[in-house]
Amino acid sequence: MAGTQPHHDGSALYVEGTTPVLGERSRLRLRVPRAWGRASRVWVRSVQDAEPRYDAAVCLDGPGASGASGAWSWWEASILVANPVARYRFVIETEGQNDGGAAVGPAAVGRAAVGPAKYWFLNNEGLFDRDTSDYHDFRLTTGVPAPQWSRDAVMYQVFPDRFARSAAADGRVVPDWAVACAWDDPVQGTGPDAARQFYGGDLVGVLEKIDHLAGLGVDILYLTPFFPARSNHRYDAATFAHVDPLLGGDQALIDLVEAAHSRGMKVMGDLTANHTGDAHEWFQRALWDPGCPEADYYYFNADHSDYECWWGVKSLPKLNWASPGLREAFVTGEDSVVAHWLKAPFNLDGWRIDVGNMAGRLGAQDLNKDVAALIQHRIQEINPDALLLGEETSDAGADVDGFGWQGAMTYSNFTRPMWQWLANPHARVDFFGTPLPCPNKVGAETVLATHRDLTSALSWPVRNATMNALNTHDTARAATVMVPGGPIVAATLSMTLPGIPVVFAGDEFGLEGDRGESARTPMPWNEPARIVTDLGASYSALAALRHSHPAVQHGGLRWLMADGDVLAFVRESPSASLLVVAVRADVQGLSFDSLGLDAAEREAVRASAPVFHTGGYLVYSDVNLNGPGAYIWTLPGVQSPPRERPDTRKK
Repeated sequence: MAGTQPHHDGSALYVEGTTPVLGERSRLRLRVPRAWGRASRVWVRSVQDAEPRYDAAVCLDGPGASGASGAWSWWEASILVANPVARYRFVIETEGQNDGGAAVGPAAVGRAAVGPAKYWFLNNEGLFDRDTSDYHDFRLTTGVPAPQWSRDAVMYQVFPDRFARSAAADGRVVPDWAVACAWDDPVQGTGPDAARQFYGGDLVGVLEKIDHLAGLGVDILYLTPFFPARSNHRYDAATFAHVDPLLGGDQALIDLVEAAHSRGMKVMGDLTANHTGDAHEWFQRALWDPGCPEADYYYFNADHSDYECWWGVKSLPKLNWASPGLREAFVTGEDSVVAHWLKAPFNLDGWRIDVGNMAGRLGAQDLNKDVAALIQHRIQEINPDALLLGEETSDAGADVDGFGWQGAMTYSNFTRPMWQWLANPHARVDFFGTPLPCPNKVGAETVLATHRDLTSALSWPVRNATMNALNTHDTARAATVMVPGGPIVAATLSMTLPGIPVVFAGDEFGLEGDRGESARTPMPWNEPARIVTDLGASYSALAALRHSHPAVQHGGLRWLMADGDVLAFVRESPSASLLVVAVRADVQGLSFDSLGLDAAEREAVRASAPVFHTGGYLVYSDVNLNGPGAYIWTLPGVQSPPRERPDTRKK
């Protein structure tokens, strides 16, 4: 049972200070539940210059210590931050052999030893009675953390062509590449017109609906590309020098950012560092003049008759980051692409880098981390309070260490397992390009194992800056994938787990779609018949809770249960904590013992109504919950021992 196992998560409850300093020591804490058993000794195993080192921990609950804390025993040690990314795990010695297997704790407190000592290893993936890969160790990173404003933010993603159309759009000439559509025309998810359907949404339309975003509690407006292009998605930029006139031009972006900032919102752009469009001015010069400076921005063959492109799509030629000229034009130059839009008069607050996992990679060449670090360094020069996120469609751990992308747009640790847990068995959707016709339905225990596995290589700051999306413009809609009632359950988890929750425009209206292209449905403004499920009030309530509660803003995460139809965890802080229980079906008689709640926490659940809930519930000696549903209760805060011992930071 996860809630009654030794615990550490890398949050401020367990790690002293916000950013470790290279060459200094960092103080760490471990919490051992007395119900699990008694640890006789504890060490922190850190990896320094690729060699393991062991530092003994001190129990803060010993005779005369002030840290005695009822149900928990606290241990503390320090490690030397010898490398920019410091990896560590805890080694726990228990008295006596446990005959119950690896999933439970050692012999009961006070029981005489019945065999040799047993050793446990706690890393970022969980508790093990065997050695584990260093890949899953906890991490301290000395990289620049994401800005503080991202910690409790709610992100809203806008696909400009489909969000809102202003009156000014009526006077614009439809380009020759486009298929003009009325706002209520159906979206084609496949076929040659999928990227050519043109609904005429613009940035002026986004500005006109900004109060809708404010009402939902949005803090970050994330715009997919706004550059001129020959598609409705605009990832095939024809230039990075100005805003597409079809979206209202440069002034429309300036006005939108100013309006967002006046409401306390940040605005992030979307930039393709992996490729341009084949109509891009750089590529056109390179294509027709092999001797021009831009020719080495791309990968041409020896006779200049062919070139590399994204996934074989000839309209998306791939950028060559070995080119010094490209680096200057795209990043390091005074008016480079990265810099231009972060400066006045545009004042964007950061970038999401499209297919960040592919940028700088081609065959044996791998410049990916160089590219990410280069972009971060330039952004920091212009605006140290800006945010840099990289798209990493699969496992992001190896790429996202805080020294480049400060967080990831990834689907592996949250989106895909949520789809699988809440899957509608009758849905037929594009399951992230896999051969499967739909998500394979799994139990909560598989969801937790997947989530832990695929977040284990992320440091706590990186994890808090990583996007938790139910769906995006590149995926099917959660409302199509999941059982009825499932999307708001997943949204509750996205709002309360570490990370940045993402609302894709239309989620609040329950819009549907079986793949990315068909999910880009025009918003149903003033068209109540097109609203499938109105979830606006629930999103607003969740955003308000996220903004106001210290456990979400700064707290740790401790899983309590993952069993079939039930996922439960607590977000913990010294002043107050939150209990989050999500169920995909009706659950009867969920016991406090099974959740591992102590007496004070049980009383808190009994004594007060949930601060958020989606369905009916009944609390007595245990809990009955209607599902699919999500329920959040306020719990007492976590009181840890004061730091009053001799300083363990000394080398």
